[in-house]
Amino acid sequence: MASILSATPVRVRGLPAVFLMAATAGVAQSFGRFAFGVVLPAIRNDLDLSNTVAGSLATINVGAYLAGTLAVAALAGSYKLVEIMRMGFVLAIAGLAWTAVAPGAWVIGFAMFLSGFGGAMIWIPAPVIAASALEPEQRSLAVGLLGTGMGSGIVFASQLSRYVRSSSGDEAWRNVYIVLALFGFCVLAATYTLVGHDQDQPSGSGGGFGGFTALKKMRGWLPLTSAYTSFGFMYLLILAFLATKLEDDNGWTSGRASLAFTLVGVAMIVGGPLMITIGQRIGARLALAGAFTGWVIVVLLIVPGWTAVTLPGSVAIGLLFAGIPTLITLYVVENTTVEDYGPSFAAATLAFGVAQMVSPQAGGLIADLTGSFTIVFLLSAALAATGLVAALRLPRHNSAQTNH
Repeated sequence: MASILSATPVRVRGLPAVFLMAATAGVAQSFGRFAFGVVLPAIRNDLDLSNTVAGSLATINVGAYLAGTLAVAALAGSYKLVEIMRMGFVLAIAGLAWTAVAPGAWVIGFAMFLSGFGGAMIWIPAPVIAASALEPEQRSLAVGLLGTGMGSGIVFASQLSRYVRSSSGDEAWRNVYIVLALFGFCVLAATYTLVGHDQDQPSGSGGGFGGFTALKKMRGWLPLTSAYTSFGFMYLLILAFLATKLEDDNGWTSGRASLAFTLVGVAMIVGGPLMITIGQRIGARLALAGAFTGWVIVVLLIVPGWTAVTLPGSVAIGLLFAGIPTLITLYVVENTTVEDYGPSFAAATLAFGVAQMVSPQAGGLIADLTGSFTIVFLLSAALAATGLVAALRLPRHNSAQTNH
């Protein structure tokens, strides 16, 4: 099995490899996780689900993502990062396929588990694999460009959902997942054939339970993990329920709600590189603090659902949504060794995953209890304020420990 996972008959480097890894990030995150948010109104209407049940399905997805981070931390001692990524691909695509044929909520829950577990196994290795394809002075660009894949994936999924719902009705939502699964398989074939990684052998240890022993070697690990945890809770309250809020609370049509979600995805395409550029000029600490502050402001502005504010606000959400994790990921890449990277990022992502697991369930429950998503969005803004405090506690200067 290891020889099959390791095989890379042809290998590309430079920007072609980075863009393939960006597509990989799109399959892991946009298809396997965030597409559910834009298709959710159709799934809920077709299967007659409550917001609480819908939130529970999202919780299964992020709970599996949490389990996947533990798996990465454990597997990093025995498998190379590129091998772990390929294992995750198989699980993520299986999840998309199962969603496409799901007859009800239980099967969707199983599919969401596969997608979330596989997504973690893809995403955690992706930044360092992408960075290794470029020269050291360009590796921050590689990490930033991963966001273009996620943004493009969200744009594709949201527009596909809009077309399917408008042409065939809510009951045709499974067609969206059929297309996503086929596209994901094509990306798997390309990355398996063309993308490798300069890692001679596995690290030989998992970095302690969940990778926390390795993580604690990194400068500023505690405030960084705290900021990542705040982000994990706050962003899903928006991404998972944006389209549903606009349709339920503000009377938007499905087409206009899909447009808002599309604008989030379009902005994500440039959000990563933009925030990397800002971070290089003013430092990760101030860039993250500014991003969390921006999230508070934008979320408060879009709560009323005014079109003239919400559509540009969706652009801002996309920029910040791509930028915050990009800055956090780059910080870990620059401040860990190649041996410690896998378990360190897995540990940071574990804390992030715990917050994600609670977030959609809490959001759905609050919406059912209050009859709207207003409190849900206000909670997201409050959590962003805690992320701001954590970001300001980061070291004032980064010092890369090693080249990957």
